[in-house]
Amino acid sequence: MADWISFGSEALRAEVNPHGAELSSLIDSDGAELMTNADPAYWTGRAPILFPIVGAVAENRYRLDGREYQLAKHGFARRSMFEVVGVDDDRATFRLEASEATRAAYPFDFALTVDFRIVEATLTITTTLANSGIRDLPASFGYHPAFAWPLPYGGAKTDHHMVFDTPEPGAISELSPDGLIAGKRASPLDGPVLTLRDDLFADDALIWSPVESRGLTYGVEGQPGLRIEWDAPELGIWTKPGASYVCVEPWWGEADPAGFSGEIWEKPGILRVAPGEHRIFTMSVTLTA
Repeated sequence: MADWISFGSEALRAEVNPHGAELSSLIDSDGAELMTNADPAYWTGRAPILFPIVGAVAENRYRLDGREYQLAKHGFARRSMFEVVGVDDDRATFRLEASEATRAAYPFDFALTVDFRIVEATLTITTTLANSGIRDLPASFGYHPAFAWPLPYGGAKTDHHMVFDTPEPGAISELSPDGLIAGKRASPLDGPVLTLRDDLFADDALIWSPVESRGLTYGVEGQPGLRIEWDAPELGIWTKPGASYVCVEPWWGEADPAGFSGEIWEKPGILRVAPGEHRIFTMSVTLTA
């Protein structure tokens, strides 16, 4: 797209849409696309930035100081225009700052800076959330990149696996129809291996909260694939059955539990950032041979 910002290396090139600071294309040296085709029959997202919440709050409302505020699923960053604050051959940086529009839903001053950098075959995304206000800031954050499924290197969808760094034996979170955390269910992992099938996602995302691994490898054995790493405490994996993408989503926070009616400070997974302080959130994607 004409307004997308392009940068990269000989091995990997990226394009980012300033609307949402959304990673919208990731191509290898042969021009093969590694991201979703954003088929509108399934989902037009590509890699939204989730802020200041991850997932849903009950009835799209949260409470602060006795007042209620409206906030849609995954927050407003994904629908916001970011300022382009730097572009180089191998990187691009985007920033969203508080405005009248954001304060109507989220009455806090902040600066959210998203930096994309490619070195050889690795894309690293580093996001800095700074509290530019005079009171503590409550926030969650998440990445939501949608990768091609199948990848463009051969093999059927059901030949694709995700191999976590370590087994994740604990139960995973279960979502209610309105997207709230409704309990736990058995993990679909076989040791560290998730064999991808459409029916895994019949009841929405697979959510590890917490996740012990700090990375996984995605692809078909013996073919090029993706190595995805994060420093997040939660992880979601999601698609819509029948679609040609799968999302790997590092999260710092999660949806409201079903029945939750407390203030946002009591919300599970919420981060507290003091005035003048900042938090950093990182993930990376490496194309492996």
